[in-house]
Amino acid sequence: MTVKEDDAARRAAAQHALTEHLRLTAAGRVEEWVELFAPDAVLEFPYAPAGVPQRVTGRDALVAHMSNFPETFDVEFVGLVFHDTVDPSLVIAEFRSKGKALPTGKPYEQTCISVVRTDDDGRITHYLDYWNPLVAIEALTPDDVPSDSDLSVTFGR
Repeated sequence: MTVKEDDAARRAAAQHALTEHLRLTAAGRVEEWVELFAPDAVLEFPYAPAGVPQRVTGRDALVAHMSNFPETFDVEFVGLVFHDTVDPSLVIAEFRSKGKALPTGKPYEQTCISVVRTDDDGRITHYLDYWNPLVAIEALTPDDVPSDSDLSVTFGR
């Protein structure tokens, strides 16, 4: 196998891991989902709101973190676009979630960007997940709860 063929195979495996991550997450199949990850994998959320960890490490912690997702959101992920990288085991992807928050019935729709690293076996070693927590907070907040004025943001003066 040439270097070019090896790179193409690694890139395909990395893209497959991310595609399967989205499919299994949407289906609520957490036990199958976690098998996509290396045993010491890291899931990182740079924009995590208060109460949500910014970093989850290891399969047991990943399962614990995702165990309530199927009861919280009914989503599908659409519009998946991969951006080529020099490193074939690095995947950068954009996609949208479309669905609803199950506790409130409110829409849950947003655009995400993920930066994913995989190992030689195509398992995810590091998943950096850029999503908007304000969209999730809004979707999960019942309509009869008043807005919190402390959530405002100012830019500059």
